[in-house]
Amino acid sequence: METLKKTIEQAWENRKLLDNEEVKKAIQEVIELLDKGSIRVATKTKESWQVNEWIKKAVLLYFPIQKMKTHEIGMLEFHDKIPLKKDYASQGVRVVPHAIARYGAYLSQGVIMMPSYVNIGAYVGENTMVDTWATVGSCAQIGANVHLSGGVGIGGVLEPVQAAPVIIEDDVFVGSRCIVVEGVHVEKEAVLGANVVITASTKIIDVSKDKPIELKGRIPERSVVIPGSYSKTFPAGTFNVPCALIIGERKKSTNKKTSLNEVLRTHNIAV
Repeated sequence: METLKKTIEQAWENRKLLDNEEVKKAIQEVIELLDKGSIRVATKTKESWQVNEWIKKAVLLYFPIQKMKTHEIGMLEFHDKIPLKKDYASQGVRVVPHAIARYGAYLSQGVIMMPSYVNIGAYVGENTMVDTWATVGSCAQIGANVHLSGGVGIGGVLEPVQAAPVIIEDDVFVGSRCIVVEGVHVEKEAVLGANVVITASTKIIDVSKDKPIELKGRIPERSVVIPGSYSKTFPAGTFNVPCALIIGERKKSTNKKTSLNEVLRTHNIAV
């Protein structure tokens, strides 16, 4: 792995090396390892998540060494540099027409893809549902037993290479039409109600206690979140600006489905 990393770093600094066949093989090997889930763009340590910048560099270098090619699947035709993921049956993944995952994305056993899209470099954990028209952007990290509801948009990031991807940890429920982008980190067992939009600059306000607590870029574990707004004054006047409100906490439970249903009823949340 250190040899691969060194080769990628050298090619990143000197693009002329992309003409070298050994360098091309190294880049292709990294993408294959991503596709198999043997390596990840971001890995969790005891204290935090670590971005593996060299792997993101390999993904970026993969594009210039690939040639445009027509891919035919029955009556469907695609024209792209990156092939589609294949052999879902052996991986234990259910893929409903017209779901698409690009080669270099990893889908764990038990993943269900309704008509949806998963981009290169993404990681999707075991038994996760990617529901209808949900999109998982390049390098996004999705945990196990996550439900990405219909129309959810999980942002991707390749550049800058040091930028953290969106991270959705285990057992998270993301409601319909939510948008989570710009490296936002949603910790385990959180529940996002329908239409929540969270960017790196979005105010996340915990209103479940006596005084509001303001956060940015992170949803704490087991938080229950709904869309909200706050007043902000501009030269033209005072207007409401979108934010996300933490209104409670999902109860600890071994039965995650029961726990989720209780949260939805208790807080009257649309999903």
